[in-house]
Order: sequence, then C-alpha cells, then structure tokens
Amino acid sequence: MIDLSRRRPNAHDREILRLAVPAFGALVAEPLFLLSDSAIVGHLGTSQLGGLGVAAQALNTLVYLCVFLAYGTTAGVARQVGAGDLRAAVRQGIDGMWLALAIGIVLIAAGWPLIPPIVDAFGASPAVTPFAETYLRVSLFGIPSMLIVLAGTGVLRGLQDTRTPLVVSIGGFSVNLLLNAVFVLVLGWGIAGSAWGTVLAQTGSAAVYVVVVLRAARRHGALVRPDAAGLRTSATAGFGLLLRTAALRIVLIVGTSIAARMGDAEIAAYQVGFQVWTLLAFALDAIAIAGQAITGRYLGASDIAGTRAVTRRMVGWGVACGVAFGLAILAVRPWLPSLFTSDGDVRHLLLASLLLVAVLQPVAGVVFVLDGILIGAGDGAYLAVTTVLATVVFLPAALILYRADAGLVGLWVAIGLWMATRMLTLGLRARGDRWMVTGAVR
Repeated sequence: MIDLSRRRPNAHDREILRLAVPAFGALVAEPLFLLSDSAIVGHLGTSQLGGLGVAAQALNTLVYLCVFLAYGTTAGVARQVGAGDLRAAVRQGIDGMWLALAIGIVLIAAGWPLIPPIVDAFGASPAVTPFAETYLRVSLFGIPSMLIVLAGTGVLRGLQDTRTPLVVSIGGFSVNLLLNAVFVLVLGWGIAGSAWGTVLAQTGSAAVYVVVVLRAARRHGALVRPDAAGLRTSATAGFGLLLRTAALRIVLIVGTSIAARMGDAEIAAYQVGFQVWTLLAFALDAIAIAGQAITGRYLGASDIAGTRAVTRRMVGWGVACGVAFGLAILAVRPWLPSLFTSDGDVRHLLLASLLLVAVLQPVAGVVFVLDGILIGAGDGAYLAVTTVLATVVFLPAALILYRADAGLVGLWVAIGLWMATRMLTLGLRARGDRWMVTGAVR
C-alpha cells in the first residue's frame, strides 16, 4: 500500500500544477480544430461557413456526451496506479479504448441515415443544408478516432501523464490546419476538403494514442485483445457520467434557446458572455482533471488521509482561481464589450451579464473541482442524480424568469441557481465519507 498522506501542501501544489497546466493547454488546443476550420471555410462563402457551424454543433454534442470515455477511464486507471498494479491499469485503459472503437462504429452505422433530420433539427436554411450534410457525412468517418482520442487521453491522465495529451493536441491542430489549407485552398475540395482534413488529423492523433498505449502494454505485460468483462465494466462505469453530461448539455441548450427567443441583441450578448464563461471553465476544468487523476490514485492506494488533504488543497485552488478570474472580469469589464461589438444594445446587455459571470466564478471554482474529484472517485451514480436535480431546479427558474421579462440578467440568475445547487450537493457529498471507496476497483 502506498502512503501518500504525508505530503506537505506545497508538494500537493506541485503535483496539481504538474497535471493541471498541461491539461489546460490540451483543453484550449481542442477548440482550435474548429476555429482553424472556420477560418479556412470562411473563404468559401457564407453558406459554407454556416454549414460548418451546424455540423460542428452536431459533432460537439456527440463528443460532449461521450466525454465519459475520458473521465471514466481516468478514474479506473488511476485507481489501479494507486494500488501499484500498472499492468491492470493499462489493461483497463485498453478496455476503454476498445469500447470507444465499438461505440464509434455503431455511431457511423446509426448516424449515416439520420444526417438529413439532424441538420434539419438544427434549423439549417436551404442554402446551408447541403454543406452541413456534406461535412457531417465525411466527419462520421472520424468519429471512432475522436472517441479513441477521448479514451486514450483518459488512459494517460490516469497514468498521471497530461503532457503527452498536450503534445498530441498541438500536433493534431497543426496537421489539421495544414491539411485544411491544402485540401480547401490548394486542391479546391470545398467544405468536404475541410472535413477530410479534420478526419485525417483526428485519425493521426488516435494512432499516436494507440501506439503509446501499446508500448505501455508491452512494457507492463498487459493483454491488448478485447475483454468482454472489461468492456462491461467500462460501459457500466460510464453510464452515470453519460447521464450527468446529458443533464449538463440540456442546460446549455435551453439557455441558448431562451436567449435566442429574447431577441437578436440578447442572443449576441449571451453568446459572448458564455464564451468568456467557457474560456474560464477550461482553466477550472484543468484543476478538475488533475483532481480526477490524483483522487483516483489516492483512493487506489487506500490513503483516506491523503485523499482528504489533497481534496482540501484542490478546492482551495478552485476557490482562489475563481476569485482571481472574477476580479479579472470586473477589471476588464468596462472595455471588454467593445472588443466584440459596436452595437450599443449588445454592449449594455453584455456589461450586465459579465457582472454576474464574475460573481459566479468562485462558485464555479468549487463546483468544477469537486465534480472532478468525485469523478476520480468513481462516484458517477451520485453525480448523475445530483446533476439531474440541479437541472430540474434550473429549468423552471429559467422559464419563470423569462416569462417575467427578467432578460439576460434573469437567465444568468437561473444559471447561478443551477451552479449553487450543484455546489450544495457536491459539497455535502465531499464532507461525508461514502464517496471515498478505497482499493483498486470501486
């Protein structure tokens, strides 16, 4: 048994930073895939860019729902690392990657005939629809690679390595940018060229993860063939996280829908405010990812005292970062709207929104970090139930405030109520002991 509890706070800080800083870089690198696609496809025309936007929303929803492949794998692998069984850790990670491949193949088969209704559901215009369908048809072939990347990222995070995912993300972005430029601007393949460039870049990234994990399997003597029991374990562990993620996605979709119904100025201001929120969420998520890896390792080592100590430290980091981010928003708030729009109405709405975004940052710091810690503990069932509960609180609050003409401020208040509910339920769980199940397997 590994005793991790005697580490000083500054040692915990070094460990958190060692994992969180590269994780933040990888998180920020991922959106650059679509950003680079948008920059190149934008030269083709407005309809093509709109088609990319619709297809990207569909793909983002899919990847968002499948993020359990990364989170569940991280927790399971980290437990085995803490227990000192690296062979079992790699074996569990391989099971997660086989599950990702299986899900990816199923999604290709199921998604192909559903492309037209999917595009229609996102409200694409007749001019945009053919380009959105073209991009989605090509991109379907990249889904298995996308999911393998998620699972492979989880394996390496569980092995306490967040630097390799950063390198792969940067490499994948660079290859994607190069291939898109060649296929679209040089060869003239249009939006299909952009999709093929991204598919090939994703496939290359997946291949890197496969090679890295296979080397680890050879080094530790782990079997690489599919294992039915291991696949069932990975799928079962991911079910709670899937429900949690779906509940989160509902809040994001409903929030955007309500803002769009308020008016053009409101949806424009909401999108900018939410992008600011998302950027800061990446930084807080980096601490949460460190929490997944560290918590799983400590519990796998049956070190309750160490788990408590590092949990307190990471929550402290979350609060400190949240306060710092909130103060930073307040400092730039008078000038930030002018960077995005010259519309006076949008600026006014954005100023009010940013005030609430700033106030909510310390709450977000606690929520994201505790969410990551409980994911690392494998507490997916509790996370599913409480996230659904928070969403149930949000939905009527958002609707009531919308009908009361509370505007964007009312919508952000509803989001604040959602976050406060999550903080309360996560905090109550963290104060208890039921989530701290020790051993190599939860």
